[in-house]
Amino acid sequence: HPPYITCSLVLWYERARTAPPVCETSALQIDQRVGTTMGAHRLALLVFLATLPQLLLAGTTRYYTFNVTMHKVTRLCTTRAIPTVNGKFPGPKIVTREGDRVVVKVVNNVKHNVTIHWHGVRQLRTGWSDGPAYITQCPIQTGQSYVYNFTITGQRGTLFWHAHVSWMRATLYGPIIILPKSGVPFPFPKPYKDVPVVFGEWFNADPEAIIAQALQTGGGPNVSEAYTINGLPGPLYNCSTKDTFKLKVQPGKWYLLRLINAALNDELFFSIANHTLTVVDVDAAYVKPFDTDVVLVTPGQTTNVLLLAKPDDGSPAATHLMLARPYATGRVGTYDNTTVAAILEYAPAGHIKSRPLLWPTLPVFNDTAFAANYSAKLRSLASADYSARVPMRVDRPFFFTVGLGTTPCPTYQGCNGPTNDSKFSASMNNVSFNMPTTALLIAHYDGNTAGVYTSDFPTTPSEPFNYTGTPPNNTNVSNGTKVVVLPYNTSVEVVLQDTSIQGAESHPLHLHGFDFFVVGQGAGNYDPSSHPAGFNLLDPVQRNTVGVPAGGWVAIRFFADNPGVWFMHCHLEVHTSWGLKMAWVVNDGPLPHQKLMPPPSDLPKC
Repeated sequence: HPPYITCSLVLWYERARTAPPVCETSALQIDQRVGTTMGAHRLALLVFLATLPQLLLAGTTRYYTFNVTMHKVTRLCTTRAIPTVNGKFPGPKIVTREGDRVVVKVVNNVKHNVTIHWHGVRQLRTGWSDGPAYITQCPIQTGQSYVYNFTITGQRGTLFWHAHVSWMRATLYGPIIILPKSGVPFPFPKPYKDVPVVFGEWFNADPEAIIAQALQTGGGPNVSEAYTINGLPGPLYNCSTKDTFKLKVQPGKWYLLRLINAALNDELFFSIANHTLTVVDVDAAYVKPFDTDVVLVTPGQTTNVLLLAKPDDGSPAATHLMLARPYATGRVGTYDNTTVAAILEYAPAGHIKSRPLLWPTLPVFNDTAFAANYSAKLRSLASADYSARVPMRVDRPFFFTVGLGTTPCPTYQGCNGPTNDSKFSASMNNVSFNMPTTALLIAHYDGNTAGVYTSDFPTTPSEPFNYTGTPPNNTNVSNGTKVVVLPYNTSVEVVLQDTSIQGAESHPLHLHGFDFFVVGQGAGNYDPSSHPAGFNLLDPVQRNTVGVPAGGWVAIRFFADNPGVWFMHCHLEVHTSWGLKMAWVVNDGPLPHQKLMPPPSDLPKC
């Protein structure tokens, strides 16, 4: 009897995920009704039901425990106690496969509140496990724990996890390695080895104190002292030669480098001396492979590149530097203009100092032309096995300005903002987001949104202006906890427009809960009458984080097929702290598999 069989399928699925069943009919009633209607098909149905657990539980459940503790770490001859997971910096990697379930118990043993965000994981119907504080959950307080429980669906490649409270992610981060399903090959040469290459920033001072001071004074925060590769600053920094990441390779072998930009506030160029890199995957989605000498990775983005180690042809041995330094376009404050180095070393190693040292060439720090050309090369694989499900029609179009602004300085103090009577701020459509004190997802699920958020986030700027030209005289932002509410499966287009207020600047925008397609981008002001004609709807790159070009615009599309509340924000942490963020509320669909699951029993309280 088809209705009962369908409900049985849902029950098997929900039980497998340790969530309450979503069917109104009990399991016993279903079994009884199925039994009375089997007739001649009894044997076939029994066989089918017997194989259901194997069909529905094709993936493996992988369990992890993250103990957040303070741990002393020395970099640049400065020792400081930093928050870590399991005493590791960077934190431990999660290795899983597409289709696997991941269960992580996070125990908070530090004085600060903690949450963990599984950056880029779709979290289909499991928004309670997404992680941003006061958006999908209240923070895990000192001495408390919370179990994150989610399934990797339709993704393979590299993502990462990081803290999502204030600036805690400065040291709380690590890779998520998503392998293809068992028996499914890569759509590129199988690597001999894959290696996470995680970019970060090191601060000699406590990042929490740095941002607290900046928010009080209204000025830009102090910048980091160094960039790091896998937690190590490398030989170009003071006192750091021994703290250098070395990648040892075998001649003639393929290596898959999993590049992750976990830095707080800087986009980065990356290159390896005398080697070409082949880009094959971004943000856990395959792309049409292309070769490049330089990769651009914004905070929040990941890029998988193939490296072919040179054959042993008898040429003189050399030491090849791997360098990363910032792509910086803004005028506000300063940025860390240093360079992090690692070493590519061929086996057998020998004595490095006796070899010539080869340096790669990186673009200048504000090379916007390189950034535009590089981004234009990224295209979805869009093959029979990995199709690009691009929305062809648009139900809800949005136009969001993203950029900086100002807030009046309190009368009782002077400020260090653009003027002595203003503070730096940031906004989308001139709304600087006020963080709530109750998690938005809890308010949405309970239906008690009054006093928590309002659903009047503007779909377009309330006061249009020449966005990339001379800024308006009044640069003050408005404030509010405003969201956009969408019906389930709405097709959405968002044009993100940079502004020149406090200087044009690239903004890496990250959307939780979804991948989106980057259908267009350009310089200057977006023109709705001409630019859509040039949109790529065939094979646009699929991402969760996109760089809004400095002085330009980018257009994205996605289906709102994931019920819940989903954060959207700049992944430059200073801009998020200043309010460049908003949220989407996606209502439940009519079918059981289109509804947000109930909250888990251990969900932290505010």
